[in-house]
Amino acid sequence: MAKEIRHITAKLLHGRALQAAMLVMALLVASCVRQPELHLYAMQDIELEFVATDLNLEVMWNYEDGYNFHTEWFYGWDDEDRRIFGEMGYVDPSEFQLRRYYTGEKPYTPHENVYKHHLEGTHFIAQYIWGFWDLLVWNDIHTIDGVQSLVFDETTSLDYVTAYTNPTIYPSRYNAPKFVRSFWEPEPLYAAYEQAIDINPSLDGFTYDEERKVYVKQIDMTLYPITYVYLTQVIIHNNNGRVASIDGTGNFSGMARTTNVNTGIAGEDAITIHYNTRLKKDCDMKGEKVDIAGGRLMTFGLCQNNCGRLMRMSQVKDPNRHFLDVTMQFNNGMDSTLVFDITPQVRKRFKGGVITVELDMDTVPIPTRSGGSGFDAFIKDPEDGGTWEIDI
Repeated sequence: MAKEIRHITAKLLHGRALQAAMLVMALLVASCVRQPELHLYAMQDIELEFVATDLNLEVMWNYEDGYNFHTEWFYGWDDEDRRIFGEMGYVDPSEFQLRRYYTGEKPYTPHENVYKHHLEGTHFIAQYIWGFWDLLVWNDIHTIDGVQSLVFDETTSLDYVTAYTNPTIYPSRYNAPKFVRSFWEPEPLYAAYEQAIDINPSLDGFTYDEERKVYVKQIDMTLYPITYVYLTQVIIHNNNGRVASIDGTGNFSGMARTTNVNTGIAGEDAITIHYNTRLKKDCDMKGEKVDIAGGRLMTFGLCQNNCGRLMRMSQVKDPNRHFLDVTMQFNNGMDSTLVFDITPQVRKRFKGGVITVELDMDTVPIPTRSGGSGFDAFIKDPEDGGTWEIDI
């Protein structure tokens, strides 16, 4: 389970009491007056305080086999990668979206209304009617280029929010039968959902803060990542300049198109994700100089799974196959798209991790005509360019 990255503390503040109300209460409950005296309203203020802690990839990728991604990640991460992709791991957000749902005297009932708030900073105060409340929180989105891919559907139902991205102009590949185009990758997304928070006039579950002279109710909520980082690297052995460059993009197929922000469960539709890649030359791999086509992408995870809450591979239900493809330009001016079946690796690293494929250029013929823009699968003759399926 991912390390807690947010705690929400709710503090109930009592206001000034009317003299008449104080007199009535004193007469009615003189024999059992609570100290200090309570002054109850039909509505009170709640102060939400967000306390941030760190989440790193080592904590997120806490697989049962004691996974240490540093031992197999040879691509590295430099300033140019940060410019193109952003930070390699998760980034602590400072702004949030908060949704409050009042369910009256009955908990776990369908939502009939919603109070929407955008939070800048870590504190928020609002009034709460006595009764049961549900709270949904997710981070506000900020990107290095100012363009946001994530879209939030709050209109289909008040009982849940759906996050998704839109299709690109690029065709899709493999195991995305409902869609002819690939999709943009989502930004890092964290969420927490708490139901049946009891704000009651008897203040059960509250304690008194002597210093502030207020009653305090502690609500523990943990924001979990519901998007998952994959680091991809195509390691090119014995290149000797034969692969001169790549087109700067990659495709990663068989991942979920949407996720339920409330539950963290990914949708059932599989898509291909389009993302950026970069070729680095003369990288060190255990003493060998190799060229690496690497990149970082974010996904909603495996279809119909809450991947962040799973602890072992045996819990994963994944009917899809997963492919990684990258288009390479060769030193004779020709280009071809190479496709790799990465299904076993993705299922093993179900909540993100390093995906590695290795290519020995001594065994790959140089294409004699360009075909990288063609998206026909399983081209039989690699010397005619096009798309190659590479066994790994």
